[in-house]
Amino acid sequence: MAHLPTTGGRRLAKAVPAAAAAALLTLFAAPAGAQTTVRPPGVTPGGCTSATDQALADRLAVDIAASLAGRQGTVALTLWDAGTGTSCGYRPAAHFDSASVVKATIMAAVLRRADEEGRPVTAWEEGNLRPMITQSDNTAATALWRDLGRPRLEAFLRLAGLTDTVLGSEDHWGLTQVTAADELKVLALYADDPSVLSPESRAYGLDLMSQVVPEQRWGAPYGAPAAVTVHVKNGWLQRATHGWRVHSLGIFTGPGRNYRMAFLTHDNPTEAYGISTIQRVAQVVHRDLDAAAGATGAGQPLPAGPDIGAPEVSDGSAPFERTGTEPAPAPGGPAGPFRPGHGSGSADGT
Repeated sequence: MAHLPTTGGRRLAKAVPAAAAAALLTLFAAPAGAQTTVRPPGVTPGGCTSATDQALADRLAVDIAASLAGRQGTVALTLWDAGTGTSCGYRPAAHFDSASVVKATIMAAVLRRADEEGRPVTAWEEGNLRPMITQSDNTAATALWRDLGRPRLEAFLRLAGLTDTVLGSEDHWGLTQVTAADELKVLALYADDPSVLSPESRAYGLDLMSQVVPEQRWGAPYGAPAAVTVHVKNGWLQRATHGWRVHSLGIFTGPGRNYRMAFLTHDNPTEAYGISTIQRVAQVVHRDLDAAAGATGAGQPLPAGPDIGAPEVSDGSAPFERTGTEPAPAPGGPAGPFRPGHGSGSADGT
C-alpha cells in the first residue's frame, strides 16, 4: 500500500482519507467490460478476473481493497482459485527479501533432483526437509541449499519459470529476491502443475506443508473453512531497512476446493502488525471463496479478530544489518506473549 506520512522516521498511524480509499477500490475493481478469460495466475494488473464467476472476482477486489485500506507497510499479493478460474494480483512483480518462504523453493528443487534421478528422497534429505518446512529450521535449510549448489538452483528456477526470482548468497538464502507472482508459481508446483514435480513429490511437499507447527500457521490460513486442508509456509524477518518482512504462502485443498494465495510484505513496524495485515485479507478471501462454493458454513462467524501477539523474534534467515543509527533488535518484543517454537532455537534463529 502507499506509504503513510512520516515524522522523525516514524509513520503516522492514521486512516487513509476517503479519496485514497476510493482509489484503492478503483484499483482492485475489474475494468468495465473486461474479458473473463483466465489470465496466468498472479499477473492480473491490480485486480481480479474470473473465467466463470466475475461477480466473485468483483467481490474479492472490493473486499481485499477494504481490508488493506489504512494499513501501513508495503503489500503484494496473488491469488488463484482453480475451481472458478479466478485470479487476483496486487504488486505481483514487486521484489521482496524472501525470508523463510524460500524454503518452499528449496524443497521443490530437492524433490526435482530426486525425480530426475528416479528415486525417493534419501534419509538425509528427509532429515533436513521435514524440520526445514514443519519447523522452519535454518540449519536444515542451509544444508540443503549448499548440497544443491547454485548451478542446480539456478537451473531449477529456469525450469519452474521463476524468472523474477534472484537467489541470495550461499550464507544468506533468506535474502533471495522473490515476487508474489513467482511465489504463486511455487505453490502451483505442489498444487497441480505436472510439468516439474512428479505426483509423488507434489504429495510429499503438500504433506510437509500441512504439518507445520501450530505456532507458525498464521497468515494465509486465517479464516480457512473447516472443510479444507491447509498447507502453509511463512517467513518473518526483521532488518534495519524495510523493518519487518512478513510473508505467508498458503495452499487450500479439499472436496471441490483447490486455491492458493501468496502474501509478501515489508515496512511493517512489528511482526505482529504484518501478520495482522495479511490475516485481514486472508479472512475475506476465504469467506468469499467459501460462499461462492455454496458451503453450508458460509456466513458463520469468523475466528476471533485477525490481530494477534507475536514474539517479535526474526526467523533468522538473514542477519540484521546495521545502518549505524539503529540498535540491534531485542530478543523479544511487546506485541504479545512468546509462542513456543516461533523464532526460537534451531528452528528460527541461527
